[in-house]
Amino acid sequence: MIYQLYYWPGIQGRAEYVRLALEEAGASYIDVALVPDSQGGGEAAIARLLHDERIDRPPFAVPCLAAGRQLIGQTANILLFLGERHRLAPRGAAGRFWTHQLQLTINDFIVEIHDTHHPLGGALYYQQQKAAARRRSREFLRHRLPKYLDYFERVLLRNGKRGAWMVGSRLTYVDLSMAQVIAGLRYAFPGAAVRALRSRPRLRALQRAVFERPRIRRYLASDRRVAFNNDDLYRRYPELDSPG
Repeated sequence: MIYQLYYWPGIQGRAEYVRLALEEAGASYIDVALVPDSQGGGEAAIARLLHDERIDRPPFAVPCLAAGRQLIGQTANILLFLGERHRLAPRGAAGRFWTHQLQLTINDFIVEIHDTHHPLGGALYYQQQKAAARRRSREFLRHRLPKYLDYFERVLLRNGKRGAWMVGSRLTYVDLSMAQVIAGLRYAFPGAAVRALRSRPRLRALQRAVFERPRIRRYLASDRRVAFNNDDLYRRYPELDSPG
């Protein structure tokens, strides 16, 4: 099967967590964002999908993954599907639900990271909410960032007897997602991220292990990997990179 992944061109966004899973699985997929508009891809394809009256179960937003006749939306939901299908999640129900729970917590974390630069809403430019962004970022770096990182470090510690991963003895999609979050934090808050990760060695090791996997390493070095940029979830504004 050849999957079709729908997401906006020019940014990693929430689709990047899906891309990492597809790449690690060695799955065949078409990233519609990379297909020219003239060939049926790009933003025009997203608009057609979101406004297609023939879809009985329409998605609210992208990312969406087309898998045969199935159209699956929401990042965590897509990863739940791919995890079972491509051995990126435990086989047992309890393990699959635990993996899904961790992914949902990562999604909460991502929302809070995004809201550091857009605390008043996505319809406003950053320049229209800079004062609120500074305040929100200070609170995030002082309180929320260490709380999330401590939690995920604790998850790794408690799973330590089974291996270096977050769930069981094999890599799962939450390991891929966590590595991407850490990479995003290093881009958006280079100073604060270094300080925060200094006392979380298991998270540092997890990111290294994920990004050194052969398929992931090839993907990261390819032109399919969109670079971090300031139109994306993770944005670098130097004035926000301080807990003071």
